[in-house]
Amino acid sequence: MVLNMNSTIPIYVQIAEWLENEILNGNLKIDDKVYSQYKLADMFTINPATAAKGLNLLYEEKILYNKRGLGKFVSHEAMTIILEKRKEMKLKGLLNEAVQEATRLQVTEEELLEMLKQIM
Repeated sequence: MVLNMNSTIPIYVQIAEWLENEILNGNLKIDDKVYSQYKLADMFTINPATAAKGLNLLYEEKILYNKRGLGKFVSHEAMTIILEKRKEMKLKGLLNEAVQEATRLQVTEEELLEMLKQIM
């Protein structure tokens, strides 16, 4: 992954989302040690403090947990937390936009549901 330095999304949030994707894709599993802030800083050519902020964001959300002196690890609840968060924040937002556009285009609920079924 390449970070988008021109994005309105802060770098530390992009780091957190990248780590979430690594968990969702199965590259990081329950109890796996996560990259250190220094490794992330090296991987993405960013300040270690920025990488630490991304890690701490996931720690605060209970996606990661600390083992004192060893680093951060993927929590047992990580997958569930990420899925719920993404459904709530991203998917609902996208669906809300789609419904608003459908309303503007005078698409009926039945038509919209049929379109969704065709995509799935």
